[in-house]
Amino acid sequence: MITVNSLCKTYGAKAVLSNVSARFPARRLTSLIGPNGAGKSTLLMMMARLLEPSGGEILIDGRRVSEIRMGDYARRVATLRQSPGFNLRLTVGELVAFGRFPYSRGALTAEDRLAIDEAIAFLSLQPLRDAYLDELSGGQRQMAFLAMTIAQQTDCLLLDEPLNNLDIRHAVHIMRALRRLCDEFGRTVILVVHDINFASHYSDHIVAMKGGGVHCAGAVREVVTESRLRELYGLDFEITHGERGWLCNYFNPQGEMT
Repeated sequence: MITVNSLCKTYGAKAVLSNVSARFPARRLTSLIGPNGAGKSTLLMMMARLLEPSGGEILIDGRRVSEIRMGDYARRVATLRQSPGFNLRLTVGELVAFGRFPYSRGALTAEDRLAIDEAIAFLSLQPLRDAYLDELSGGQRQMAFLAMTIAQQTDCLLLDEPLNNLDIRHAVHIMRALRRLCDEFGRTVILVVHDINFASHYSDHIVAMKGGGVHCAGAVREVVTESRLRELYGLDFEITHGERGWLCNYFNPQGEMT
């Protein structure tokens, strides 16, 4: 489990995160939701150790992450940043191999190659293995980067807006894959997501942020309510429950809050 206590992040006089405390259950899928500028990506990048907190602490299984060597942390936590980019001309297979760097430092072993094969197969990317990234669609490239993250074989995956700019088919494919990582392999997945319907349908746990703080957090049924979403986004919601999950309708709100 990852826990953050009284976490703060400031840039000069501007506070981006203020006194954020939250827990992220192990072997579950947690979605970070909330309006733009709420601090979701900042929080995620601090958990990934790509941003230094201005105050507070981050713990993994009760141990401060600042006390864990970076190489060891990379074998426990994998991160997929928003809009990742490589300037090199790489094939899908070559990209996925980068996920093994914390173990092999570039000298791939038989174990590394097996992990690469399994990650590619997990996302059904075998037909694209030898294709170059600049020849793929945006959705296919995002799947390739996710495969790289999966190949790292960490207990925890941190994903910053992995559905950004994807069509519905690719977005569903990715969310189903993340759900399987939790259910079949016991991985912990934490992602920033803007589509409340994806969050409500696929998550176990939700942390809702607003104005640099935690607005509310808990199981889906506790967070995805019409009153809480209205407070969070300033829109009216109509929420329905069916056999196939939750549906949050905000397309024709009765009014907007100012």
